[in-house]
Amino acid sequence: MMATMKCPFCRIDNDRVIDSRACQDGFSIRRRRECLSCKRRYTTYERIEETAIKVVKKDGSRVPFSRDKIKHGLERACWKRPISDRDIERTVAAIENDVYTTFENEIESRRLGELVMDHLRDLDEVAFVRFASVYRQFADAGDFFEELRPFLTEARKAPR
Repeated sequence: MMATMKCPFCRIDNDRVIDSRACQDGFSIRRRRECLSCKRRYTTYERIEETAIKVVKKDGSRVPFSRDKIKHGLERACWKRPISDRDIERTVAAIENDVYTTFENEIESRRLGELVMDHLRDLDEVAFVRFASVYRQFADAGDFFEELRPFLTEARKAPR
């Protein structure tokens, strides 16, 4: 018997799966469910529980890698930018994939931040600068200009 989930609307544990399909990342399944009590529909995702990778913070403490923290950081950086939720989700999946395929047990927070910035640079330059300004703790406008220098150099070289 397939387990049911509590409906996010009426909180009743009585649903059925309408549709299941693999997500593009290949590591999760998207399920459309219908609550048999209130008849509303909702989506759930089932994903493989990966081995726990720890993030080593600057102070040496270790915390579990959190996909949700990565997603939240990207959502803040992409706020009011023309970036879809799907693009953010793909970027989170790509970062998560890089973490689990490149690192075995631990990743330094500095390296994780650089990895996020690498992906953001490809997604949206403004979101990249927003994230970098918080992550690298820019103190003044000079710090912004230093980070923007490669973009400005590329813009001058681009054909018009």
